[in-house]
Amino acid sequence: MLTDLEIGRLTKLKHIDEIAAKIGLTPQDIDHYGEYKAKIRYSALFANENNPIGKLILVSAITPTPAGEGKTTVSIGLSQALNRIGKKSIVALREPSLGPVFGIKGGAAGGGWSQVLPMEDINLHFTGDFHAITAANNTLAALIDNHIYFDNELNIDPRRITWKRVLDVNDRMLRHVVIGLGGSKQGFPRENGFDITPASEIMAILCLSNNMDELKERIGNITFGFTYGGEPVKVHQLGIEGAIAALLKDALKPNLVQTTENTPALVHGGPFANIAQGRE
Repeated sequence: MLTDLEIGRLTKLKHIDEIAAKIGLTPQDIDHYGEYKAKIRYSALFANENNPIGKLILVSAITPTPAGEGKTTVSIGLSQALNRIGKKSIVALREPSLGPVFGIKGGAAGGGWSQVLPMEDINLHFTGDFHAITAANNTLAALIDNHIYFDNELNIDPRRITWKRVLDVNDRMLRHVVIGLGGSKQGFPRENGFDITPASEIMAILCLSNNMDELKERIGNITFGFTYGGEPVKVHQLGIEGAIAALLKDALKPNLVQTTENTPALVHGGPFANIAQGRE
């Protein structure tokens, strides 16, 4: 039996311009990431806003099992089957997390002849979206602590900060930590922790936002902690939502790739399916 990697290598990939043409996009509508990956530009997305809306098929499942229960594989196979019978179908998937890739699942780009390709790239770093989300999340965490260190004008209670840092690695040793040790020049000691990047609020916000303005608004409305008086504190009170959103300007654009049968595939965002709003 062929492995997923061998199937990927045997499949004849088409240039991403050919895949884009299948969904009515020109080479000028996409940002190329090599021959087989691209991001769809904002101009192309907004130009098609008034086009007829197609039918949506949602593939869901029970609470995820450790090795996954096949939503991605079913979604890809179903989209390919629809194209085989003459329908115009695009499969929309979430990006794999590096945590499960190096865990039990070993990847999350489908399986067998129902894969999105290039599978190795999609499972490892892809176009850098997860890194952008990680950077945006941790920049916000750093700016919160920086505000408290310099005068704390918003009267934020360091004991009631709810915003955690993130990392796209299954590292249980970082789930609960103490930060700010090493004297006054290193900040102030407090308890903190790391979540995995797909579980972050920034990830969910990215997936729900239709444009940069909406992205900035949603980031500005994040509640990251409370004052000593118990009042919630939001990001817009720090005035940094624009800087955080700037780190996500490319991550907001959906990625265009293809399946083993050269069916167009949109891969965008990567919230964990059991905690998020449904991206499969």
